Amino acid sequence: MHRMSLFRRAHGAPLAVVAVTTLVMVGALAYCGRGGGSGGGSPASAIRPGSPLGLSHEGSPSVAPSPSPSAAQSSVDADPARSPRSAGSRSSTGHPPITSWVYQLQDYPDGRLDALARAPYPLAVIDLARDARSDFFRANEIDQLHRSGKRVLAYFEIGSIEDFRPEYPRLWQDDGDLILNRWPDWPEEYFVRYWDERWWDKVVRPRIDQAIKAGFDGAYLDTPLAYEELDLALVPGRDRDWLAQAMVRLIERISEYAKARQPGFWVVPQNSPELRHYPGYTAAIDGIGMEELFYLATDVPCREDFCAENLENVRALRRAGKLVLAVDYARRAENIRHACARYAAERFAGYVTTVDLDRISPPCP
Repeated sequence: MHRMSLFRRAHGAPLAVVAVTTLVMVGALAYCGRGGGSGGGSPASAIRPGSPLGLSHEGSPSVAPSPSPSAAQSSVDADPARSPRSAGSRSSTGHPPITSWVYQLQDYPDGRLDALARAPYPLAVIDLARDARSDFFRANEIDQLHRSGKRVLAYFEIGSIEDFRPEYPRLWQDDGDLILNRWPDWPEEYFVRYWDERWWDKVVRPRIDQAIKAGFDGAYLDTPLAYEELDLALVPGRDRDWLAQAMVRLIERISEYAKARQPGFWVVPQNSPELRHYPGYTAAIDGIGMEELFYLATDVPCREDFCAENLENVRALRRAGKLVLAVDYARRAENIRHACARYAAERFAGYVTTVDLDRISPPCP
């Protein structure tokens, strides 16, 4: 059903698939099976110029990336436990410390959140909609999780769209040029021109509004890695650096918009921690969700170069006071124990589960 990044490529590395991809995807492709109807046809190849958020019509973003962390990042080496929105601290609203979390995106029993409410976790990430389509969770359902002592983040994507999402048919009909290449590993999903104002108006902003209306405490934003994966041939004149900056601008805009309407609203992107090197990114986010820091799906130790790079970037965000929500995909007891030990040592909020994200797995011992 939902797409997840089951491996990370190093920032700036060639886009050839890493050696583990085949192993990772064999068990994961079934995850896309629960979808709606086909969007029909293939993405439009004609590309209309669009204006990146906050950027000139065809120019580059006004701020160039720094080869090292920005001043705001490099000057901070504080204990994240001192921050009320970081792991290991109790917030002023009385929520328990975030030392673990639960991540479930499908197969809620009877479409209800009762089991999640009973689960011994201080934070839950769930889809914005119970069916991944248009049956959005309601305020009384999110309040049920609040009453159990949980913060709740709404999962949705900002750099791509699946063809079963409710916005897709109208987007395809009216603004087909926003839809770019199909993601080969996830046949129901397409990358998009996420810097285009129409993407903000028709998809991103309404999703934020829906999350706030339902009472979510924040948003868990998937597919920032679109800047690495979309087909450059479909966006003439753009390069990966430009696309990375445009993604940072989008995340900044999400943060500003949401926090203006609901102070304290958390913004937690998933993956692509290297974006911290771009000015504005670290200040805009409250945490980061990170898949496969220690185990690739499933039970494969993460020993690739990108694993070490991801870990160093996530550690830097942790030192900057950001909550780290780590999730690894493992079934073997020894691997689960090892991942849990690493979470404790790194002071990450961790969760070990199955790649389908269709159940509530036990917390770390």
